[in-house]
Amino acid sequence: MSAAVLPPPRVRVAAYVIRRHPCPALLVFDHLDFPEAGTQVPAGGVAPGEDPERAVLREVAEETGLTGARVVRRITVDERPHPETGQPRLTTFLLLDAPPDGPSAWEHRVRGDGSDAGMRFACRFARLPLERPLADAQDAWLGMVDPRWITSGGAAGRPGPARDTAR
Repeated sequence: MSAAVLPPPRVRVAAYVIRRHPCPALLVFDHLDFPEAGTQVPAGGVAPGEDPERAVLREVAEETGLTGARVVRRITVDERPHPETGQPRLTTFLLLDAPPDGPSAWEHRVRGDGSDAGMRFACRFARLPLERPLADAQDAWLGMVDPRWITSGGAAGRPGPARDTAR
């Protein structure tokens, strides 16, 4: 009897874009056309040959329209499978500083020809710590940035394996 062979993991990035003033806040969005998807941070696939730092800036701009963010560091690599399909994933979470100016909330329509083209997202900076956990436990690693940012009743201890990638 042979063991089942899993496909290679999908390589992804997820962004913790933090605005520091007037108080710490995280960039999040909701799908206006699919509210059941829940509140999320910008995230998506890494193209072949693309490094995570470039991919995360691209994903933030594509999904929210926000430009001018600066990558601070890698936080961790989350090895949890996709919550619905069970397919393997490797998601590098990165910390970014948001530009100090700009709106606190806005609507963005995704451009381009990717699978999310045309989707409408309601973007906002949500005060930290978050009031509720994010979809797919995306808030799970906020405590690695600042222990005061662990989501109440939520992500602490929820996710599976991660690799420390602090550099």
